[in-house]
Amino acid sequence: MASEQLEEYLESILDIEEREGIAKTSAIARCMKVAPASVTEALQTLSDKGLISYQPYKGATLTDSGREMARKVKRRHRLLEVFLRDVLQIRDDNVHHEACKMEHTLTDETEYALCKMLRAPARCPHGSLIEPCDRQVESCAECLNNPSLAAAFPHRHEHLIPVTAMEPGQKARIAFIRGDAGVVQRLTDLGLTFSTEIQMVRKAPLSGPVEIGVRRTRLAIDHTIADHIFVAALGETS
Repeated sequence: MASEQLEEYLESILDIEEREGIAKTSAIARCMKVAPASVTEALQTLSDKGLISYQPYKGATLTDSGREMARKVKRRHRLLEVFLRDVLQIRDDNVHHEACKMEHTLTDETEYALCKMLRAPARCPHGSLIEPCDRQVESCAECLNNPSLAAAFPHRHEHLIPVTAMEPGQKARIAFIRGDAGVVQRLTDLGLTFSTEIQMVRKAPLSGPVEIGVRRTRLAIDHTIADHIFVAALGETS
């Protein structure tokens, strides 16, 4: 299987898995617009490569390495959509198709340079959150203020989630802040700094504010602010 096609399957499985928990063959076939028999063959190949866990007649889930690869491709896709719309002025209804053709050829160096040029955007033109990069940095400010490319930074190995994905009662540690020095300062003024432990209290529906516990106080933050905060879950609820 060509690497481009492999990445397309991983992206589709990631999307379905996030919605439904497991990616069934029929759902993947609809998403990829291919025959179920083609999906079965592709899933076996992905399983042999250690990128998915596959059970015939039940479906597939991504392994850690498969999920990492899928998220990386998804990040590149959404960065490209922002670039195509904001820089090249491509219409919104065309950016997805164009990004699909370009995402598989992007190198790490180009990805980091693109993110830096775009000033680390939070969301794609369709409103989907853009994954943080895989570099071990506390915030985008470290890359934006560094004359060299972010490729010089070591890889981050822990999985991060947006603070808005936390469940009520869940505890986590702030592990990355998306944005420049101004964003970092605004969050610092709220007491939300790198490595600070927080706990989700409640989330309002429809992209409303989230309420978190931090340093024995409760803080309600707007969804647009929450978009900048990524955490490493501590696995505790109360």
